[in-house]
Amino acid sequence: MIGLVGGSDLPNPPLAAALSGARSAPATPVTPATPVVLDPAPTEETPGHECGVFAVYAPAQPVSHLTYLGLYALQHRGQESAGMAVSDGHTITVVKDMGLVSNVFDDKTLAALTGHLAIGHSRYSTTGSSTWRNAQPFYRNVGDHSFALAHNGNLVNTEELADEAGMLPGMVTSDSDLVAELVARELAEEPEASHDGRALERALVKVLPRLKGAFSFVIMDEGHVIGVRDPHGFWPLCLGKSEHGWVLASETPALDIVGAHFVREIEPGEVLVIDATGHRSVRPFDERAVEPKLCLFEFVYFSRPDGRLYGQNVHQARVRMGELLADQFPVDADMVMGVPESGIPAAEGYARRSGIPQGQGLVKNRYIGRTFIAPNQEMRALGVRMKLNPLRENIAGKRLVVVDDSIVRGTTTRAMVSMLREAGAREVHMRISSPPYKWPCYYGMDTGTRGELLAANLEIDEIRDYLGVDTLAYLTLDRLKVATGAAGAGFCDACLTGNYPVEVPVSLSKAVLEKSGCMPARDAGSTLTLVFDEAAALPADAARQGPSRGRSNE
Repeated sequence: MIGLVGGSDLPNPPLAAALSGARSAPATPVTPATPVVLDPAPTEETPGHECGVFAVYAPAQPVSHLTYLGLYALQHRGQESAGMAVSDGHTITVVKDMGLVSNVFDDKTLAALTGHLAIGHSRYSTTGSSTWRNAQPFYRNVGDHSFALAHNGNLVNTEELADEAGMLPGMVTSDSDLVAELVARELAEEPEASHDGRALERALVKVLPRLKGAFSFVIMDEGHVIGVRDPHGFWPLCLGKSEHGWVLASETPALDIVGAHFVREIEPGEVLVIDATGHRSVRPFDERAVEPKLCLFEFVYFSRPDGRLYGQNVHQARVRMGELLADQFPVDADMVMGVPESGIPAAEGYARRSGIPQGQGLVKNRYIGRTFIAPNQEMRALGVRMKLNPLRENIAGKRLVVVDDSIVRGTTTRAMVSMLREAGAREVHMRISSPPYKWPCYYGMDTGTRGELLAANLEIDEIRDYLGVDTLAYLTLDRLKVATGAAGAGFCDACLTGNYPVEVPVSLSKAVLEKSGCMPARDAGSTLTLVFDEAAALPADAARQGPSRGRSNE
């Protein structure tokens, strides 16, 4: 049984849920006034986040409150929607809605969600549009079996799986929804007399080997919590132990916030089942397919600095990136400054190694979020100013080393450099703590098409001129891996090299299951080719029109 609560683009989502066999929930709907984001990309310089997942098995504990805290710690991984599913052993109740975790849940809602196990999700869409229908967790009820599923990652064979299953367009609208439907179909084949409590586990063992791409799942039925990581382990998932139970989370800080200590990372290709007896592992994938390929950008940007990956502290890894960047590309300057927030640890390392004092050159408005609507270039520039504002007294007359983690489109970086020039900076030397970002990610980051990536279309000196900086340098890939402290552990660096661990079909797009939203493919000459609108304004086009006039030597 299920209680389903939350707003939607439908006239009455709780009624729609009831018509499909759902039971009204005791919780109170929360419908936040979420701003509509029409054009976030031009003011977003770093890659789009993935999602955050959390799960807890803790009898006699307030699992909904623990899940809320866990999702709050993972909010940086997804801000479009949030949700959780809670079970008391008999009923699964799902609450989800558009907006931040704090918008979706309040004390009254959480108090009504009683049980001893729960899963939660914060979403940043990669396959499927940003609507209530695609908010997670997804729920299915098949005969005597019911379950809820939450997903971090992106499948690359979504269309193929939907076709094989005979699904018509619109039956499912995201890769996560598709997986839930496939598992439900396997559950429907379970014998009615099967009551050993492992029906969901058996269904997953049949479905998971058919999936291609990146996936870290947390899944639950009335009595079990299950964590799943794909054979490459693209996205992190870890296990924690509290005094009263077990916790699964995308990042270790989510364990800290609920008082759980880190036990270990879920291994690539592992299915971890948690119930009243403890936990056990199942390995449904071919051993030959298991090859660790953690996303390298987890170290560069995505993960919280207080987290741990491959046994390494993320903040210290970022500091080492800055140190190696200073060794590789020194420059005479008066001050090292990081671009808030993600560039600050690398700036610390650069300053320490170079001996140049570190200072603050930009103040970030921490409350702007992703709500600014930018219909034209002039307004986009204002959007950058809403997020960052220069400290003129620290900047005027100085030669600056400006450190950031990455450059994707370049629009934000260019506007920021212009602000530093206007504030009186004498020289601006840009240092990036990762290699040039040249290839789109199809495994869970939302970076747009290759035509939108600045480094995919321009040489470094052209990028330098476009940004209006005096010098520009990127950390090399080998030094980046060394900086992680786990160079031989296995990484996915496809966005930097174009070497994709899992083959990507030409037709893959965010709207692959929403046929009306798909763009037609023009050239299938390579599995790495994605179509983009040639009429759109791309940063490389602007760069080729001529260098920026901000450089001090022009």
